[in-house]
Amino acid sequence: MPDAIESVIQAPGLASLRGVGPRLEERLARMGLITISDLLLHLPLRYQDRCRLAERGALLDSAEVLIRGRVCQAQPGVGRRRALVAVIECDGFLLTLRFFHYHPGLTARLTVGTHVQCFGQVRLSLSGFEMVHPEFECFDPADPPVLADHLTPVYPSVAGLHQAVIRRLVDQAIAWIGGKADDELPSALFGDPDWPGFVEAVKLLHHPPAGSRAEALLSDTHPARLRLACEELVAHQLACRRLRRRAAIWTAPAIRGGHALWDRFAEGLSFALTGAQQRVIEEIKDDLAKEQPMHRLVQGDVGSGKTVVAAAAVVHAVSSGYQVAIMAPTELLAEQHLRNFRHWLEPLGIEVGWLSGRVTAKQRTAVADVLADGSLPVLVGTHALFQEGLTFARLGLVVIDEQHRFGVQQRLSLLEKGRDCGTSPHLLIMTATPIPRTLMMTAYADLDCSVIDELPPGRKPVETVVLSVARRDEILARVRNACVGGRQVYWVCTLIEANELLQCQAAEDSAKELTAALPKLRVGLIHGRLKGDEKAAVMADFRAGEIDVLVATTVIEVGVDVPNASVMIIENAERLGLSQLHQLRGRIGRGDARGVCVLLYQPPLSEQGRERLAAMRETHDGFEIARRDLELRGPGELLGKRQAGYVRFKVADLVRDQGMIRHASRIAGEVEGHHEDRIPSLLGRWLGDALQYRAI
Repeated sequence: MPDAIESVIQAPGLASLRGVGPRLEERLARMGLITISDLLLHLPLRYQDRCRLAERGALLDSAEVLIRGRVCQAQPGVGRRRALVAVIECDGFLLTLRFFHYHPGLTARLTVGTHVQCFGQVRLSLSGFEMVHPEFECFDPADPPVLADHLTPVYPSVAGLHQAVIRRLVDQAIAWIGGKADDELPSALFGDPDWPGFVEAVKLLHHPPAGSRAEALLSDTHPARLRLACEELVAHQLACRRLRRRAAIWTAPAIRGGHALWDRFAEGLSFALTGAQQRVIEEIKDDLAKEQPMHRLVQGDVGSGKTVVAAAAVVHAVSSGYQVAIMAPTELLAEQHLRNFRHWLEPLGIEVGWLSGRVTAKQRTAVADVLADGSLPVLVGTHALFQEGLTFARLGLVVIDEQHRFGVQQRLSLLEKGRDCGTSPHLLIMTATPIPRTLMMTAYADLDCSVIDELPPGRKPVETVVLSVARRDEILARVRNACVGGRQVYWVCTLIEANELLQCQAAEDSAKELTAALPKLRVGLIHGRLKGDEKAAVMADFRAGEIDVLVATTVIEVGVDVPNASVMIIENAERLGLSQLHQLRGRIGRGDARGVCVLLYQPPLSEQGRERLAAMRETHDGFEIARRDLELRGPGELLGKRQAGYVRFKVADLVRDQGMIRHASRIAGEVEGHHEDRIPSLLGRWLGDALQYRAI
């Protein structure tokens, strides 16, 4: 492919439009509107019909109508709420205009005899039909206003950004795009003769002709919307292909491993690897042996054994003389990785170092020295791994756990440390959040994917029970019995401090209540506001069996492994997403005893809350749960909205349009083969600056 695809042609910024100063530009940016393309793809929420004047017979309560008339009465109203009231005569009937917030200039404009054109919502009051705070303009009856020739769009907005301003800017953007039809993809590519071209679709959705049906325009099946959604999916497919090519530019170390060290590692495990683990390890070995950087995502359900697969990759890299960096998003998870990797690797003579934000300057300097001279082969840590001043001698492999919890620039910074050596390290990403195929084909299409689809032998499904908080006493009895029987319990709360509005039981309050209700049990507390050493101490006590009931926030969602903990109570479970509930549930049932997860909810349940909890009862399949979570919450919640690089779609919807994704992938291939010159403008239109963040 020529270098043309490495460029992106973006539309001009909104400051180039008339009337856009710094303050307005900042407000538009808060809505994600940066360029003219962003504005064109900021589609209306609904439409108003200002193309015709309403007649008396068409007046209905709550209808939005356009009316002309002559002011026959205007005076301040009486009563507690002072208001300006004007009555206009409209072709044989009267309509009251009411303004609760007005200034003297309004009184001067609405004088008896003035002709006005009004648009607003009509409501039926005791005095007849009226409009409250309508839009209006005064006019000369000899020169009445020209009626609109298209439906008036109503756009998503923010406080201080009026519809009239957005409409004026969109009009300018449409005038700009009118001369850009030569950068369109041919409609024949999309295979549906009813679909319009890009420019035609944009104009139609912003300025539908008079008489258009608003319901049809807003429908998910309207040809104009389908065309834009499909083109957006095509752009994302092209972006992922571009990222693959970009990665291929780098040379990676060919890591072929040493059989002796690998054999000792496999023999030292206290369990047999599952068939799925062995298959994924072989896929990783094949990638590491190539001089092209591996970019592989390993996904597997909670408890499927992803960590030991990563350890196998680490052994493979270290036996070839390369260093490995292992990064996790929280200290709890990073410390658990540290224990696991030291348990598996140190008997092989492989030293495993540690680095987090809590280590002292002296410790950090010591770690930096042994990394730089190559004598430390493996480093485990948090975001501290990509800090400045940390240099690897021969970084060959980067392992990132729960990658969607990191910002993209953080991940890129860690890879850059390997590239300082002249080569790009291989990248292995792990996630315990199963990713639905729909999302995989878009958000992660630039990665190779391995799935550990087999649980270790003997793992029993966790029994899941859904109960109202009204049955709290029954739950306390169950907790007491479990602990008397030698088991341990997680009690999960969604907030740290009480908040009456959200009706959530706070972790601190729950710990106090449980201590009082279960005086013979040892109750501990852990949450995100504890200092790192405090969290580590609490988890150490729980792991050692010195705490019976651990009250926790969702800080224990990922990576915490205490086999003796077989009971979990989740308060206000209706507030959490399915994938998060599934992650929490995966913390139990790892030992000999069958796990029991109790989902407590605060009635009344919303329909969506009922669907979530029912899904948790019905299935333990992480991929099915992730699919339902995608449908209920969307990709933003599933991937983590805050990370730069989250796949934000302007028109397409991954749930609604999932049947279109394969079609979009085929079109992307056609575009690369026959319309390569259109790709820079297509990427600029749909992704713009966000394209740089799509790289891992």
